[in-house]
Amino acid sequence: MILPKQRDPRFITIRRGGTLTDANHGLLALWAAECAARVLPLFEAAKPGDARPRHAIEQARAWARGEVTMSQARTAAGHAMAAARDLKGAPRFAAYAAGQAAAVAHVAAHELGAAAYAIKAAAAAAPKGEGESAGRLECERQRELLPAAIRELVLDDQRLRNDICWSVFDC
Repeated sequence: MILPKQRDPRFITIRRGGTLTDANHGLLALWAAECAARVLPLFEAAKPGDARPRHAIEQARAWARGEVTMSQARTAAGHAMAAARDLKGAPRFAAYAAGQAAAVAHVAAHELGAAAYAIKAAAAAAPKGEGESAGRLECERQRELLPAAIRELVLDDQRLRNDICWSVFDC
């Protein structure tokens, strides 16, 4: 997927030997959920009766608030990814964004997956010839949503992993 081969200790919690605080891990999950929620309507327009991606976003937020376990959020992530399986384009990317957001509870570095798939969804949904500018605009909007406590961490992660994230963070 779009995770680095070597894990960045800044995305590993302190209790597991990294430097990420629980508070910042929660902020990463909330930001990823917001990125995914912005494009969720693209999935729901294609599959209005399928609540799996919406549930994954809700589970990411609930995990950040301490209301569900990591395993519950991770399970919802898998279900959202499964919802993408038979789709193409923007709806597929939107479901993947939701799954990545819920997966942040398990591996914090999935935060960039949620953002990258949301950018791909926005670009894919744009009228012909406007995808690149729509993707850049979504990237800029996501950056505006970044909480100050994690802003530099996420921006540096975007710079480091841009190549393996389809270069969507060139905004």
